[in-house]
Amino acid sequence: MTVESHALNEVGDHDLGLAHDLKTMEAQIMARRRALVLMASAGTVGFLAACGSGSSGGTTTTSSTGSTSTTGSTSTTSTTSTTSTTSGGSTACTVPATETAGPYPADGTNTAAAGAPTSNALTVSGIVRSDIRPNFISSTTVATGTVLTITLTVVNANAACAPLAGYAVYLWHCDRSGAYSLYDLPTQSYLRGVQVTNASGQVTFTTIVPGCYAGRYPHMHFEVFSSLANATSGRFAVLTSQLAIPAAVCSAVYADATLYPNSASRFASVSLTSDGIFGDNSSAQMAVMTPTFSGSVAAGYTATTTVGIAV
Repeated sequence: MTVESHALNEVGDHDLGLAHDLKTMEAQIMARRRALVLMASAGTVGFLAACGSGSSGGTTTTSSTGSTSTTGSTSTTSTTSTTSTTSGGSTACTVPATETAGPYPADGTNTAAAGAPTSNALTVSGIVRSDIRPNFISSTTVATGTVLTITLTVVNANAACAPLAGYAVYLWHCDRSGAYSLYDLPTQSYLRGVQVTNASGQVTFTTIVPGCYAGRYPHMHFEVFSSLANATSGRFAVLTSQLAIPAAVCSAVYADATLYPNSASRFASVSLTSDGIFGDNSSAQMAVMTPTFSGSVAAGYTATTTVGIAV
């Protein structure tokens, strides 16, 4: 209806008597009531649709993709994490960022120091062990430091975070002085070991809190293999990554300058954000790559984290 015709109707409806006016008013009231009913109905449908679109149920999984290029002993990796969410929208498991194995892996990918008994500890009898503090090649020297018991739970990030049994995890790191066995310390073989995940997808290692060496935030290395046979052949790792030691734990442990010489001063000059490995990871990746610690320097620490694998 145009403005002009609407104006003409308004003029024509005047002065037709009370009965006409009452009838017109009743028709207008009924029309308004129908409009209100329709509006209420539309609002209810919209409300129910909004409720139905919430995260009260279902499972969402995003896949990870990554690419790695290696030159010499340096590896550069680009990785997108995988996150699985369960009902309620809470994060259940995340695939850590793929990281370099570094220059000291002793997994056959490079050559250990001259005089070292092997460049591939994974193929040596005795590598499968829970307590990785003693040497297992040539001697029985035990690495000293603040005791740490760490449990990694390996799960399938693409299958509702189901535990992965029968997977093998190789864990290694530096000693309290920041030195690596078979490289900085050619005659030592401690702080390296392999464990196989149980029915719950878990492996547990007894070790020490690693020291801090110049230029790196305190960390541990690990590789995950789909079987022990693959691990002890030194090939076919499905994930190579690193774990960061929480800053509060580092500060407490490194306060003992006798047990951890130079670690406190080295730690003061590094951070997660400035670290060349951890610095470019997402917050979700760093959450899984930084285990949860409990305990104390005197009593020792326990640590746990859940590692997602995009199977």
